[in-house]
Amino acid sequence: MNNTIFSGSKKNYQEWAPLILRLIIGFGFMAHGWVKLSRGPAGFEKLLAQTGVPFPHITSWIAPLTELLGGLAILLGAWVGIIAIPLIVIMLVAMFTIQIRYGFSAVKTIGLTSKGPIFGPPGYEINLLYIAGLISLIFTGAGKLSIDSLMNRRKNSPEV
Repeated sequence: MNNTIFSGSKKNYQEWAPLILRLIIGFGFMAHGWVKLSRGPAGFEKLLAQTGVPFPHITSWIAPLTELLGGLAILLGAWVGIIAIPLIVIMLVAMFTIQIRYGFSAVKTIGLTSKGPIFGPPGYEINLLYIAGLISLIFTGAGKLSIDSLMNRRKNSPEV
């Protein structure tokens, strides 16, 4: 049956696939950055100091701003190949300074109450998913409906 959503060429779908990654990855980074900034960086600074991250005061500002602004750039598809690098670094630092000691799984049910499950600290699973998605975007580019695509079309269009 050729009248389904999947009847188009494979190339057409591959051009749209990065949009799906960009939307969730960009939103995710923005949400994480916003939470850190909206609660005030002091609490995040304490966490960084306890885990031994160098320069916790400045890092407590740089990391959430990178997440917030980098997430916005990913969401919009702007300079995706470049913006992905600092976001990957943030995920690796978080993974190796915090999550690695809790194992792989991001969801650890450690108890159950009448109000629902109690969860333990998350592992590094989510970090790896973000890193994989960002690497995929580096390889594929930002795809359709992106600032990168718009800039490439303008750059490659013949001058009149």
